[in-house]
Amino acid sequence: MSFISICMATYNGSQFIEQQLISILQQLDEDDEIIISDDGSTDDTLEIIKQFSDQRIKIFINANIHGPTGNFENALEHCSGRYIFLADQDDIWLPDKVAVISNLLIDYDLVLTDCEVVNQMGHQIHSSFFEHRGSRKGFWTNLYKNSYIGCCMAFRRDILQYILPFPKQIHMHDWWIGLLVEAKGKTIFYKKPLIKYVRHGGNASPTGETGYSFAKQLLNRLFLFFNVAKRLLA
Repeated sequence: MSFISICMATYNGSQFIEQQLISILQQLDEDDEIIISDDGSTDDTLEIIKQFSDQRIKIFINANIHGPTGNFENALEHCSGRYIFLADQDDIWLPDKVAVISNLLIDYDLVLTDCEVVNQMGHQIHSSFFEHRGSRKGFWTNLYKNSYIGCCMAFRRDILQYILPFPKQIHMHDWWIGLLVEAKGKTIFYKKPLIKYVRHGGNASPTGETGYSFAKQLLNRLFLFFNVAKRLLA
């Protein structure tokens, strides 16, 4: 079994995928893996990935529901690592991310780290996502205002037993994972930024629920709460 699995969902990410893979691969050991689930890219994303010719990179085509949630679920279904990191295709990992988080996962089921928010030119938008969002632990806190963004999350393999499969009604996979582990496991919010979180206007997974009506936001939370309760009682 691989020690670390990086689960990455890709879709038309040719503009950023190379720099992201470089930032990740330099932190991995020979036995680690990057599981890439592609959601039917029509650009040259897959060609760029294959040019790395790195045996640690394994590509799978998404056979689940299209979109970020189904794509990440497909990646998780194919990973074999003891520790699992989620990765977006368009960010940049800072050099100590894997080492710091791996050490924290000895004592915690899930680690959420802070990140520096930048634009596509690398210019800083926010020095701390946690400070900008007002992030803090707690099930009810994060049901009301979610801070669990997947690109800053890593967790032990054990939690796959209760987070999978993803319910069809949930808004986003990372919110679902965070709430379930808040309810059932042990989490930590690590306050040092460990990635450059790139926002370029075309991100597949938007931060928060910007543009959603109040009714839609309320419905998202009701679906999440109902499905978390159902999973915990199963």
